[in-house]
Amino acid sequence: MKRGVFITFEGIEGSGKSTQARLLLDWLVLHKMPCIMTREPGGTEVGEAIRSILLNPAYRRLSAKTELLLMLAARAQLTSEVVLPAIGDGKIVISDRFSDSTFAYQVSGRDLPLRPTMLFNRFATCGLKPDLTFLVDIPVEKGLGRAKQQGADRFEAEDVSYHQKVRQGYLRLAKRARGRIKLLDGNQAIDEIQGTIRERTEALLLKRGYKP
Repeated sequence: MKRGVFITFEGIEGSGKSTQARLLLDWLVLHKMPCIMTREPGGTEVGEAIRSILLNPAYRRLSAKTELLLMLAARAQLTSEVVLPAIGDGKIVISDRFSDSTFAYQVSGRDLPLRPTMLFNRFATCGLKPDLTFLVDIPVEKGLGRAKQQGADRFEAEDVSYHQKVRQGYLRLAKRARGRIKLLDGNQAIDEIQGTIRERTEALLLKRGYKP
């Protein structure tokens, strides 16, 4: 059986990445492709419990190192319990966030050291990397305006300067990994963005032997 495909969606708060991920899943289901969708932090019973801690605005005193280790713990569980088995079964796995979020939010946003974070992340993911990543980019003020309409979680409650650092971290990643990361303009219409996503995804799937 052929190895599955791992596609991730990234972006700052309110970028619209989750909407785009769900639309891609709907398109794959419509074409009867073997696929699943998950999210970070979360995606497993253990991961969702960790998510409830990480996003709880009551835990504002959570240290940057604790935040990183909790993220990696949730990712380790998701990788071993969900992602690797699904890829092994030849499925297309869509994840709303993965390792790139750690480098944007914890390394760039929290100023944690890059090298040990990379080592810890590699350990948590068993060295797994996405085959394709869609980064939906949008100005911070616009993204936060969208996100806070339904009440702010612990990350959304951070000041604008933190989110600017997160966005810049994402953009640096996009420059370093142009072959894997497709940068998308989040100011475009939802359907226009989704069209680009489907076109890029279809090309990858055809290359891997899938026929949507």
